[in-house]
Amino acid sequence: MKGAVLPDLPRAQWAMLAGLGALLLLCQIDQPFPKTAWLHHVPTLIALLAAPFALSRRPISNAALGCLIAFLALHTIGGRYTYSAVPYDQVARALTGTGISEAFGLSRNHYDRLVHLSYGLLTVLPVREVLERHFGLTRRVSLYIAFESVLAVGAVYEMFEWLLTLMAAGPTAAAYNGQQGDIWDAQKDMALAALGALIVLGLSLRNRRPAVLKSTTAQ
Repeated sequence: MKGAVLPDLPRAQWAMLAGLGALLLLCQIDQPFPKTAWLHHVPTLIALLAAPFALSRRPISNAALGCLIAFLALHTIGGRYTYSAVPYDQVARALTGTGISEAFGLSRNHYDRLVHLSYGLLTVLPVREVLERHFGLTRRVSLYIAFESVLAVGAVYEMFEWLLTLMAAGPTAAAYNGQQGDIWDAQKDMALAALGALIVLGLSLRNRRPAVLKSTTAQ
């Protein structure tokens, strides 16, 4: 019986997937929030396992995959600390002597805000590339659908958080949700994702050949 054949991907893409896998494993060491970590990490693991086969059927550029890996890496780090407890202040103090919250007068942990903004910044161009390369859509139509996908996925995710809050035990739901007492948390998260997408949309419309497409590698 012949052994299983791995999908034929560029080495750079295998390296990016392996890097995300290593980060996912590292984030399980001395896991501080084991009861909620799996809610964040299991979907990432599924995406990681499915990625080689999806990429072999629908190839994308190294730059587009890099955007997706960067977002999932930010999400993986957030998942380790349930987002609300990501120790960026401790890291900043160790490096500079001053925490980010102290420097900017922040009253809450804003790592979740960063990830929502990053979702808009990092997913528009990969979605656009897939629509152009594999479905033959025009540049403007692809950008529009990519922008709409950010809004739609952001809204669906917030509804998922709401449903989880209704079904899960209080402490688990609160830790996963990361609302931190802000009644407008969902709206702010969706607004930041939309802002990130609008930034990329504006840059793409100004530049007829964005860098992410210029760097597309032959598959």
